[in-house]
Amino acid sequence: MPENASPAVVRKQGRYRRRLRSRIIVSFVLLGFCLTALFAFATNWARVRVENQLVEEVMNRNIDEYAKRYSLDPSRNATWPVKQMYARAVKPDKFEALRAEEPDWYEFKDGIHNLSGADEGGQRFSYKLAVRKTPEAWFFLAYDMTDSIRGEQQLKQALFLSVIVFSVLSWILGWWSASRVMRPVSDLAKRLRAYRGGTTHPEPLAPRFPDDEVGQLAEALDDYSARLTEVVQRDREFNADVSHELRTPLAVIRGATELLLARPGLDEKMLQRLQRIQRAEQQCSDLIGSLLLLSRNERGQGSSNVAKVAEQLLEAHRAQLGGKPLELVLEGGRDLVIDAPEAALSVALGNLIGNAVKYTQEGQVRVRVLDNAVEVIDTGPGLSEKDAASLFQRGYRGTHAGHSQGGGIGLSIVSRLCALYGWQVSIRPGDERGVVGALTFTPAA
Repeated sequence: MPENASPAVVRKQGRYRRRLRSRIIVSFVLLGFCLTALFAFATNWARVRVENQLVEEVMNRNIDEYAKRYSLDPSRNATWPVKQMYARAVKPDKFEALRAEEPDWYEFKDGIHNLSGADEGGQRFSYKLAVRKTPEAWFFLAYDMTDSIRGEQQLKQALFLSVIVFSVLSWILGWWSASRVMRPVSDLAKRLRAYRGGTTHPEPLAPRFPDDEVGQLAEALDDYSARLTEVVQRDREFNADVSHELRTPLAVIRGATELLLARPGLDEKMLQRLQRIQRAEQQCSDLIGSLLLLSRNERGQGSSNVAKVAEQLLEAHRAQLGGKPLELVLEGGRDLVIDAPEAALSVALGNLIGNAVKYTQEGQVRVRVLDNAVEVIDTGPGLSEKDAASLFQRGYRGTHAGHSQGGGIGLSIVSRLCALYGWQVSIRPGDERGVVGALTFTPAA
């Protein structure tokens, strides 16, 4: 995010970020869902495992008992129905018949096997088959698992329903907990917003909150607020003192210059020097007034004719060109009037014109007044990508600055003035060469 992003842009981007309250609720829901799902999985797994162990243990005992009884009396019926089980003994002379009747049974080795499928009527079935093969006979014991599978499906449905119910309960608990946890934080944020544009010494926050984490945060904010208020107060006092102390000698310079200019018989060189001093004094006064308003974050009152201010600035720079082969031209209409004092417009537009004159060694600097903007177009060395990205940073001096005077704060001041008055400033490379700087003004209400 850019450092100079407006609060409205920051708030708009913040809408797409998940709030802390939502994160708490989501955490509760995920925790409840994961724990319930894990418990449901473990329950179903334990049930299947225990049931299989019990069923197989019973089947092993029964088939061993059946084989023992058969060995005592081979003439006994080869089939033995037991509750939920079916036992069968196959004599050696019936092995081939078994191959044709139950090919799967014929191929099975000793042990317990799982079988499932559908009968002729389309009904699903499932059973376990215990196999014991001896030279005297083959023994089979089938255990019907259809009811068990039906019960397993019912258990799964119940577990699934429990996962949903407990997830909903987790959401309710999370919402309630988040509301309880975030209420002090929301109250703190509300009180902080109430201080915006309030008194110089805001009411302390810490006494209104318990001695917990939120109370410690409120105490830290009180300390920060006190230090920030002190810094702002000192800054305002310093700006006011500097403004007063600088305006006094400037007033002396202005009065002395006006007296000297009123004297008759001044030669041309003396007149030009006095006029230059007068313009420099006016520029200093405008700059001091604009900086003082910036420090207070206050807009100055008044209106300005853009073409008139531009003409004054161009005239001041023409007097300082010396022998530099540079033409300063004003183009466009003369009717654009903006709601801002001439001092603020003079500082903003003067920086753009001053930079254009400074870095253009020959050619032309044109100031073009449009319907709701003013452009400064030069034929200088152009603009690099690095300069375009950093020109409005405080203290940055462009690639072509060389050993020229200046601290790299002019365009930073322009940017701050534009933010104060709602203007837009931009600097871009020209169509063929040079640079185009533009001030776009807020349309009149």
